[in-house]
Amino acid sequence: MEKGCEENRRQLADGFRRCRDAFTAIGDETRQALLLALLESDLAGIRVGEIAQKTHLTRPSVSHHLKILKEAGIVAMRREGTKHYYYLSADETRWREMADLVGRVYSSIQHIGAPLEGEEG
Repeated sequence: MEKGCEENRRQLADGFRRCRDAFTAIGDETRQALLLALLESDLAGIRVGEIAQKTHLTRPSVSHHLKILKEAGIVAMRREGTKHYYYLSADETRWREMADLVGRVYSSIQHIGAPLEGEEG
């Protein structure tokens, strides 16, 4: 059992390292507003100007925060000529990895709180 616990701890630590920038990026309230705007938009993507209108932020501010989200693997971007479209994608971003990590943490917490065999809860 000890070896399994150590392996789980190692995998959790690795997951936190890989997702650190992503969790930091989504911790900011302004970036959360951008994510909400992206969630409400067409899956094909939305441009900076449209996000600025929806969030009442300036275009430079939106661009700055989108850059952080993109570099952290939270949003994806595609180009059509000179136009950039930002969108959320489960396959092209870290969302799945983050969800798996949170699920692993949750399972670990449940395991810690579970009564041992032979004990009553």
